[in-house]
Amino acid sequence: MNKQKQTIKVVSLFCGCGGGDLGLRGGFKFLNQNYSNLGFEIIWANDIDKYAVETYRTNFGNHIVEKDVKKIKSGAIPNHDLLVGGFPCQSFSIVGRRKGLNDPRGRLYSQMIRILKSKNPTAFIAENVKGLASIEKGKILEKILKDFRSAGYNVYYKILNSAFYGVPQKRERLFIVGVRSDRNINFKFPHATEKIIPLARVIEGHKKIAPKYYFSKRALEGLKMANKAFNKGRAQDLSGPCNTISTHLAKVSLNGTDPVLLVENNCYRRLTPREAARIQSFPENFIFNGSESKQYIQIGNAIPPVLMWHIGEAMKEQVFYDRCFYQKEAKRDNVSYPFKKYEPRKERVCVFEKK
Repeated sequence: MNKQKQTIKVVSLFCGCGGGDLGLRGGFKFLNQNYSNLGFEIIWANDIDKYAVETYRTNFGNHIVEKDVKKIKSGAIPNHDLLVGGFPCQSFSIVGRRKGLNDPRGRLYSQMIRILKSKNPTAFIAENVKGLASIEKGKILEKILKDFRSAGYNVYYKILNSAFYGVPQKRERLFIVGVRSDRNINFKFPHATEKIIPLARVIEGHKKIAPKYYFSKRALEGLKMANKAFNKGRAQDLSGPCNTISTHLAKVSLNGTDPVLLVENNCYRRLTPREAARIQSFPENFIFNGSESKQYIQIGNAIPPVLMWHIGEAMKEQVFYDRCFYQKEAKRDNVSYPFKKYEPRKERVCVFEKK
């Protein structure tokens, strides 16, 4: 059996506050579940957002560079085994204008390709919104995949629903995994876990919540006047996962589509930053810097650590620990399951975990 490397060196682009990096690193606990250290070492990270960088430094250390990645020369980035990047999603999101590659932010994936060609790591992981798969009828995604292949990688992609991987949130994201073509590895994404976690597991008792998180009577009157056809006032069902949270939570409105909590008849409140962090699967000891508004943005932009842990585990087993790939092949799955259409298969039972 081939021996696993002592550490798998990782470079992380567009890292934000570090949700994805925490998942890759492992060694944390969420809802009494231990997520073991996977052997990945983040040796260099980069982001342009001041507050996200401050949070990253607080939780991980000083190996992060706050600078526009386009202005960083490839030679300034250390050699590494795995490149990771959640390149900006605003150009592809269904809640944005979907300018695609006409938006400069939509072309930032090319910075990953530049570094792949220069450093030639063994593999990469890229993440974005699921809307990337549908914009311009899939033509933009195919262009991006083609560009990644041109860097010398076999490429695999899949939309994963976080709710099937131990995250109390129906957050669907597109993951693109590339393995250097000389490795001759057919990567398979991690299979769904056996339990779906209800929102009730991560919500505080309403009596503990400060008045500032409650909506005013004026906001309630506006909800009553809203056209129900627009699907306003998204009070969450506590017995299931939360709807996708975004960066808008600081300014969430009852007439918007972001998740809110129904306390009792005609009494609603928004999520606190810590509740939002739990919905994203951050552990209790993860510290967020900046104002509450800045914290909501960091949390909403993050890759759920628990979801990334499962992807990292699959990457470790298949790419950096080859023998383990053959032993655990049955656990891997390349089929996407949208939450509403998902039907439990015989080999797993989809149940809600009680508090």
